[in-house]
Amino acid sequence: MRIAIGNDHVAIEMKNEITAFLKEKGLEVIDVGTNNPERFNYPISGYKVAKMVTSGEVDAGVLICGTGVGISLAANKVHGIRACVCSDPYTARLSKQHNNTNIIAFGARVIGIETAKMIVEEWLNAEYEGGRHQTRIDMITEIEQTQHLTAAEEE
Repeated sequence: MRIAIGNDHVAIEMKNEITAFLKEKGLEVIDVGTNNPERFNYPISGYKVAKMVTSGEVDAGVLICGTGVGISLAANKVHGIRACVCSDPYTARLSKQHNNTNIIAFGARVIGIETAKMIVEEWLNAEYEGGRHQTRIDMITEIEQTQHLTAAEEE
């Protein structure tokens, strides 16, 4: 499994810890974040990871900024991405089982490294359940696909 990881300047240490954690599990990690403590705009990493996921270059993505919110918002602007901010393992597991998330995000200022590892572990081990959840995924995809249309085209 190949995973892209991205971060901003706030999350360098956590990114390095999570990268090591993933590599210990035998996963290939592609780092597209920053290692420079100077201010770094998180949309850059969020977009890069999202494009890598949608292109099939990687199987999944991990994003980390101060809260996880901004970087996941940037990723979610890419068609086909379902990124979820998680601060606990339960939400991470259900985000995959029910929403088939392809990117997980969390905040270096919100959770500690051990919680981050548990979140990643639960998310990686979870499997999308499909079934009744697919109807909702299809609805989200339909909303996403209409966003490039003008009001006249929607009618």
